[in-house]
Amino acid sequence: MYQTLLTDLQDGILLITINRPEKMNALNKDVIADLSKVVDDIYANADIKAAIITGAGEKAFVAGADISEFVSLDAAAGSALAEVGQQSVFNKIEQSPKPIIAAVNGFALGGGCELAMSCHFRVASEGAKFGQPEVNLGLIPGYGGTQRLTQLIGKGKSMELMMTGDMIGADDAKSLGLVNHVFPMAELLDKTKDIVKKITMKAPLAIGKVIMCVNDAAVGHPDGFALEIKRFGECFTTEDMVEGTTAFLEKRKPAFKGK
Repeated sequence: MYQTLLTDLQDGILLITINRPEKMNALNKDVIADLSKVVDDIYANADIKAAIITGAGEKAFVAGADISEFVSLDAAAGSALAEVGQQSVFNKIEQSPKPIIAAVNGFALGGGCELAMSCHFRVASEGAKFGQPEVNLGLIPGYGGTQRLTQLIGKGKSMELMMTGDMIGADDAKSLGLVNHVFPMAELLDKTKDIVKKITMKAPLAIGKVIMCVNDAAVGHPDGFALEIKRFGECFTTEDMVEGTTAFLEKRKPAFKGK
């Protein structure tokens, strides 16, 4: 089904592995096309409750874009490349009503860091490295990196990292708020799955509204508070809200249906 991805659906959680280890899982047109398809499936497939994105092997999550595809591009083609990637993959991941989590298992550089940042949050192995080194190529991030890195870690530090092209390790990434948790490599996927399983036990429609509201807050949406009030009210029309409140009063675990 996919040229560059491995997928495994278990217990409602889709594990997506970018499978170009010989190229450090670098993003190229085929990977972008495959990621677009798999994200569409996440949206459409009711059996998928959440997803985890990781990279094949222990060296790299995604070590950047495939630079060989850049050398023949002019300004219009470069802009088109960035626009297609942002609209078909990165923005779709960020706006997914179902949680998509990055399990960063090595280098997450350039487009790889941008892919991780488009996910709803990030978990990293102890040896993971993050960076936006595009200035070393005479470029800037093109898949939302200037915006999302600034949202996540603030203006000053994002300026420094993008202007120097420096990498930071997992612990520094955690202290800056780029990463939520750091685990030994051998435990990375199991620990990430544990977190995602906890999320999938909650009310799916409420989770989707949390994602929308937090995304609004991250970009400073002027109507963020009003939209929160509206979505809060919408929850009262759902079967899940009735089930959740009833289960609470009856001192039992709720059985949510996403309705």
